[in-house]
Parts: sequence; structure tokens; C-alpha cells
Amino acid sequence: MKALRNLLDKVKPSFEPGGKLSAFQSVFDGFETFLFVPNTTSKTGTHIHDSIDSKRVMSMVVLALIPALLFGMYNVGYQHYLAIGTLPSVSFGEIFLFGFLAVLPKVIVSYLVGLGIEFVVAQWKHEEIQEGYLVSGMLIPLILPVECPLWIMSIAIAFAVIFAKEVFGGTGRNIFNVALITRAFLFFAYPSMMSGDNVWVKTGSVFGIGEGQLVDGFTGATPLGQLMTTSTGEAHLTGITGNALSAWDMVVGLIPGSIGETSVIAIALGAILLLATGIASWKIMASVFVGGSLTALMFNAIGTTPSMLLPWYEHILLGGFAFGAVFMATDPVTSARTENGKYIFGLLLGFMAVVIRVLNPGYPEGMMLAILLLNLFAPLIDYVVVQKNITRRLNRAKVTNDKK
Repeated sequence: MKALRNLLDKVKPSFEPGGKLSAFQSVFDGFETFLFVPNTTSKTGTHIHDSIDSKRVMSMVVLALIPALLFGMYNVGYQHYLAIGTLPSVSFGEIFLFGFLAVLPKVIVSYLVGLGIEFVVAQWKHEEIQEGYLVSGMLIPLILPVECPLWIMSIAIAFAVIFAKEVFGGTGRNIFNVALITRAFLFFAYPSMMSGDNVWVKTGSVFGIGEGQLVDGFTGATPLGQLMTTSTGEAHLTGITGNALSAWDMVVGLIPGSIGETSVIAIALGAILLLATGIASWKIMASVFVGGSLTALMFNAIGTTPSMLLPWYEHILLGGFAFGAVFMATDPVTSARTENGKYIFGLLLGFMAVVIRVLNPGYPEGMMLAILLLNLFAPLIDYVVVQKNITRRLNRAKVTNDKK
């Protein structure tokens, strides 16, 4: 690292005002501060103003996402070979290689498009490059189906970065979660790429690897998607070859779904890291699970449809519920910031996620819309909590004065 530091010090004058490459000062600054902790702290455009530096925090969140990314790569390959009936004859390495080659282009495109826009904006505004997209760039591929085309993904990312982030002033000022705006754009602009039975399992070859004849009875529907095709009674959730799914299958995550959202174990590993480092709020995280569980239990008690009768723990284990609760609901920019507000924010989010799942037959996954809705109301929640605290303290002061 010392050699790299010396190299950066040597070329740095060329990027400073008056240097030959001064037009790219923001790009150099972003690269330098990503590699080395700066001596100064951010003053504007971020929610962190201490010696930790927001790039270090963002990098830690990316590390927390690595288990979900690696498992997602393996699951993509697993579902592919299971769908074509050759799973018993392929090795772990072949399974992971297929998923790696299928997912890696999405990660690369996500960062190229998103960071490219941020670099252009930083140069145009003559400001330092903001680091919020370090996390969004990893989140976006993990919350999308594996069959989502790269060009459509690029359009959605460009829309989200420009209209959900940059127009609000950049990192620390955006109202909505950028990754979820990307998914929402895709869901409403290209619904066939975000729903149905044909987008969750990669059935074609990747760089000449894989592909074959699909097994009889193949269905690429996610477990939650199966609920929408069952008219009465309790649904029996199955995998892509018709095998019944157990709770353990849902915890492990070897089921169809978005790339990084299926494994509760991988998500839990990331949650442990975020909680141990104090980056994520345990109050929000726990409240989301409590709110979702209680709402699901309520529907179980009164339910008549398959989605109402789905056991409460399956609501927690399936879809993007756990992933959203750990990595998106806890976003410090778009969530509630007051301590009591965090409880309210999480409870309402869990409640709305299950309500949307159960009562909207055309949208079996409710986490995305629930988080975006609560992003909108987070400032109001904080305002109410603060005003209540002010009123309580004023009343306390009045009582004290009256006693005197």
C-alpha cells in the first residue's frame, strides 16, 4: 500500500487546480479516498460527519452483501442445472461458474452505469464524487431476476440515479432508496421482465456453458408467485421440479427468486456484520420482522385465501422480506432517524409489506412498495416524534414552574 500511496502522491499535482488533468480532479479524489481514509471529513452531501468517513461505511455494507451475492451466484447455477435435469452430474465448481458468469455482467453494468453518471455529475458540478452508489451498485443486481436484460437494467439504473438521487442533491439527500426505484421502474415499465414464470431461472447457456432440455413439469414461478395461481385452500409451495418446499428449503434459499434475496442464512450473515459494526439500526430491523409477523398472524386468523393462510414464518422467509428488512429498511438516509421513530417506521413497514402481498392479487411481493411508501413518510414520522418530545418537555417545564 505504501507504493500505491507514493504513486498517488506523485501524480496528484496533475489533478489539482492548474494541473494538466485538473478537469478530472473529482475522479481522482473519488479513487484516492476510496483507497485511503482521508484526513478531512465530509461537510455536506452525506449523513456521516466523523472520522469513520462514509466511504468506509459504504464499503462495510458492500462486504455484508457478499454472502448474498456468492450464494445468489451458486443458486442461479443450481436452479439452471435442476431445471434441465443434469444437477446430479455436475460439480459444485460447474454450478458456481455458471452462476458467476450469469451474475457478474449485471454487477459490472450496474457500477459502470451508476458510477459513470455520478462521475459526470461530479465533474459538471465541480464537487467530490459521492459514495452512496457503492452500496446501490451492489444492491441492484441482487434484487433483480437473473433473466433481466442488461440494456433494460441500464435504462432503469440511469433513471434511478438521475431522478431519485442527483435531482435531490446526491448522497444523503435522496428521499427514496435508489435501488428500489430501479426495481420499481422496471416493474412498471417492463413488467414482463420482472414477473411471471420465465424470468427467475436461467434456462439458456452463459458463454457457451449450460443449456439443455427442460425437465417435465418445470415451472420457474417463485413460491410467492404460486399463491396467485391457487384459487382456494392452503397453497402447497413447490420447487421448479414440483418437489414440495419445506421451511428449511426456504431458509437455505435454493429456490427461484431474485438473485440475492432467497437465502435467509446469507442475509443473516450480512445482518450480523451490520449490527456488530453499528452501521444498521437493530430497532428498525427487529420492528420490520415483528410488524410483518403480527400482520401475517392476523391474516391467518381471519383468512380464506392461500395468501392469507400462508404461515407467518413463510412470509418472513420468502421473497424479499428478509433482504429488504436488513439492507434497505435500515438505509440511514431514507428511513426514520429518531429513536422512537425507528420503531414506528419498522412496524409500519412490516405491516404494509404483508398487507400488499395478501390483498393485491397482481403483486405477490410487497416489500418493495412498502419500503418506498415508508420512505415517503419517514420525515413525517420523525416530525411527529420530535414534536411530541417538545410538547412533553414543555409540559414538564410548566409543571415545574407552577410548583415553584
